[in-house]
Amino acid sequence: METETGMQESRACGRFRLEGIKPLVGDYVTLEKEAEGATALVTQILPRRNELTRPRAANVDMLAVVLSPRKPRSDLLLCDKLLAEARRQAIAPAVIINKTDAWPELAAELGREYRDAADVYLVSAQTGDGVRDLAEAMRGRTVCLTGQSAVGKSSLLNCLAGSNVRETGGLSRKTDRGRHTTRSVEIIDIPAYDLALIDTPGFSVLASPEEVDRPLAEFYPEFAPYAGRCRFDSCRHDREPDCAVKAAVEAGAIERGRYERYLKLLDEGQGSL
Repeated sequence: METETGMQESRACGRFRLEGIKPLVGDYVTLEKEAEGATALVTQILPRRNELTRPRAANVDMLAVVLSPRKPRSDLLLCDKLLAEARRQAIAPAVIINKTDAWPELAAELGREYRDAADVYLVSAQTGDGVRDLAEAMRGRTVCLTGQSAVGKSSLLNCLAGSNVRETGGLSRKTDRGRHTTRSVEIIDIPAYDLALIDTPGFSVLASPEEVDRPLAEFYPEFAPYAGRCRFDSCRHDREPDCAVKAAVEAGAIERGRYERYLKLLDEGQGSL
């Protein structure tokens, strides 16, 4: 646990388990310490501004999803779920496309697909290209860095920190999937940018969040210019006639890939978030 006087070994109060409460990375808490050098006790978790279920983190200013243009092939449906969840919780969404040195054209194409959905950053952790601009955009924030294994999160974190704070893994030759080098959620402080970076293990499955009474379309900013222009006020932009969003997709004003994955989320039962 980080405190004003440095790192302090701590443990959660036993009553948290009885109350079904668990401290998360990013929480602000109160501590009680009985003696010098003793383990401190977390006695209270202060109110959270937001709470992510996967990755498990709290009080996040920006959720940054790291993608790879090719190897490994990025799960864009997972990315879209993460971006929607960020917007639902009023967290700034960002897409970081890494490995631009290896596949510059594919990276640019992927960046265009997300240009209306989130802030997009094209970077190379290998060469450092674009990393300084990314760091400036993150300055002074608590940023949750997430995405699949082997997209380069650990390499990017090392590049941002200017030192090897994380082991890097790469792809398994047998499966072409990532090796997990980050096994827990942890905050890495980067003083040069007053940045608290929450590093998370790579994952490929995101459970559907508990539904609330807000249509999924609300979390697609590229749909916003067409609000109120469909025939039906309750249009889900799916099979309804005279839908302004579908017309915008056909006209090329909305990225078709994003729209098609939106329909998949509707089919998964996420008509609302």
